[in-house]
Parts: sequence; C-alpha cells; structure tokens
Amino acid sequence: MKKAAFIASLTALVFSPLSFADINEDLENICTIVKNNDKSELRKKMRAVQADYNMRLSDYYSGISCGGNSLIRYAMQNGAIDVGTYMIKKMSKKSLSEAEADGLAIKQWAEQNGFIDSDIGKELLSRLN
Repeated sequence: MKKAAFIASLTALVFSPLSFADINEDLENICTIVKNNDKSELRKKMRAVQADYNMRLSDYYSGISCGGNSLIRYAMQNGAIDVGTYMIKKMSKKSLSEAEADGLAIKQWAEQNGFIDSDIGKELLSRLN
C-alpha cells in the first residue's frame, strides 16, 4: 500500500507542470545593464538565461530593443565600451553582419551615425575582418 501511494505521489510530481519564469522577465533590465556598462551583471544575466532557457545571446539578441535600438547600438550610443565589446565577442560574425529591423547591419549603422571610430566600432571591425 505504501509503495502504491509513493508511486502515485511521484507520478503527480513528475507530470505536474513546472512553473518557469518568462524569459522576458529575466531580460527585463538588460537595457539598464547595458546603459550602465555593467559587464559583470550582463555576464550573470547571460549565464542565467543560458542555464534556464538554453539560449545564447544570438538567440534573443534580435528580440530586444533599447530605446528603439539593438543592444550593441545602444551600447555605442551610451559609450558602454566594456559591455559593447563583450557582446561583439559573444556574437557570431554572421549575426553581426545581418540586417536589423531598420534594414542596416550594425557596421552600416555605426558608419552612418559616427560610431565606427569608437572603441566598440573598432572591435566590431576587428571581429568582422
């Protein structure tokens, strides 16, 4: 009898829906982290998302907008050198070369907006070449 009760309770635990936090909630303050150039906090956030959702930066990068710009563009605008260069190193060359929502790749956007000569722009050029 005890064995049957144990199996029934174990089955209920195994097949009950688990409550997972929404990835949007986990990434909620990422724009503030980028703006504040907080590389260690960004690393923690990225590790947590990878552990919880098995997603890397390139998987969710295009879905995040900070003030209408992507994370790397936002880092350039705010002079967040540590965070911007870190994200560039974490992204694939292919992802960095893809057009964003406005049809421009990060490199083209940086050239048009005068950020290509910034430290982040130089890291971008180095990564793409």
